[in-house]
Amino acid sequence: MSDRAVELIKEAVGLSYAERAHVVDELLATLEPEAENEVDEAWAAEVERRGLELSQGTVKPVIWEEVKKKALSMVHEQG
Repeated sequence: MSDRAVELIKEAVGLSYAERAHVVDELLATLEPEAENEVDEAWAAEVERRGLELSQGTVKPVIWEEVKKKALSMVHEQG
């Protein structure tokens, strides 16, 4: 990895979560634009499906803090 790449990564780590996510999204968009379009379409379909499930009441939303707590618990059990 070049010195410039290392420096950019060091700078990026100092950004806020939202800024880092935006940088990642922009960088990924430059790698495989065709694949990204397929992914975008798949995510759009998934969002549509999940929204329909929520509106029909076939699934119930889970509070983020509960999901995070369960995920961390699962990770610590494996480690």
